[in-house]
This record gives sequence, structure tokens and C-alpha cells, in this order.
Amino acid sequence: MDINCDMGEGTGNDEALMPFINTASIACGFHAGDETTMEQSILLGLKYGINIGAHPSFPDREHFGRTAMHFTPAEIYQLVTKQLQLISNIARQQGAKLFHVKPHGALYNMAAKDAILAGVIAKAVYDVDASLVFYGLSESVMIDEAAKLGLPTANEVFADRTYQSDGSLTARSLTNALLTNTADVVKQVKGFVAENKVMAVTGEKILLKADTVCIHGDGPHALAFAKAIHQCIHEK
Repeated sequence: MDINCDMGEGTGNDEALMPFINTASIACGFHAGDETTMEQSILLGLKYGINIGAHPSFPDREHFGRTAMHFTPAEIYQLVTKQLQLISNIARQQGAKLFHVKPHGALYNMAAKDAILAGVIAKAVYDVDASLVFYGLSESVMIDEAAKLGLPTANEVFADRTYQSDGSLTARSLTNALLTNTADVVKQVKGFVAENKVMAVTGEKILLKADTVCIHGDGPHALAFAKAIHQCIHEK
């Protein structure tokens, strides 16, 4: 299974995480980062031979892109396109090519429940580069809308987030939104790997297709989780 991690967000641990992941989603300046951090992250990806991609968001540096914002479809299309074109150009200057696109934070969470928003984001991706893999919440309308356009897709699951019975992520505003224990994270990843299932907060197991698993690079346990997940997925 692909292991992906958000990068270029100023956490200072990007290079330490690189040996334990396959794919880096790089902040495009709207919630974190700038042209310099994008270039640095791309160069790290080239150094470690991993896939690199764009991590576009709402223009919300104050709240790290995690506050719901409301724009017209045309405005969403433009803000996603602007971020993709910027990081694509920087990658090209370094002799690299983007592999995927994964929306960030509130933009991701809203698109997972809103087919119109998901479709606008997917159309922006398609128009910039139809070969880019669209990373979206597993079994959500993000995947459906991207697939309708013919974009390759990856159903994403989360190592350190808890789930509701409908397959949605528990809101970060709730106390049980995050897993903070390495053993719990590994157990959740093993469930995805072995049977494409996860235990919801209600106690029931739900089926979720798992093409890629996300590690949050900004968490206090990011490196410990990355090492444990890498070992879990690659152990014989």
C-alpha cells in the first residue's frame, strides 16, 4: 500500500519522514509554504525517489486551511488551478513531474461530502494535467467525480484519524478525532491492509477501499507513526 504524507508545511521533519513514505503531498502556499518550500520539498522527493504531488487548499494560512470557506464554483476552480500551475512549474524547473493531487484540510473534508465541489476540483486537476492521480477520501464523492472525468484515483484512508459509521472522518473539533498511540495506529493500518476495514467510533467495522494511507506530518508523533506504519506494511 502507498504511504503518503503532507509536506512543505513548516514542521521541520520532512526529510526525516522521507525514508518511510512513498508519496509526498506538498503545500502550495495557500495554507502553508511558499515557492522556496515547494522547491525544497520537490528536491527532497527527488533525493529519496518518492512520488511528489500538490496539496492545494483554501487561502487560509491563519487557520492552516482547516476552516470551512465558501466560494463560487468558478472561484474554487481558479484557486485550485492557480496552485497546481504554480507547483507544476516549480517541479518542471527541477526536472520533476507531479504524480498526484490531494486537497487539504477543509477543502478536502467539504469535497468529500459535496459532489459539486468535488467535481469542480477534479475538473481543475483534469484541465491542468489529466494524468495526475486524484487522492480523495475512500468511497466518497471525491473519488466518484474524479472517475467520471477519467482521472486516475486513489482511495485514501487515514492512519491517525477515527471514523464515523458512514465512512467519514470524525471532526477535529471532537476529542476522539485523533489516534495518539502508536499501537492503535498500527492496529488501524493492519485492518486496512488485511481486509479493507476500519473500526468506527460506534464499535462497528466498516468497509473502506484502501489504496493509500495518510500520515499527518504535522502531528507530534509523526515520525514514530511513520516508522511503525512502514514496518507494518512491509513486514513479511
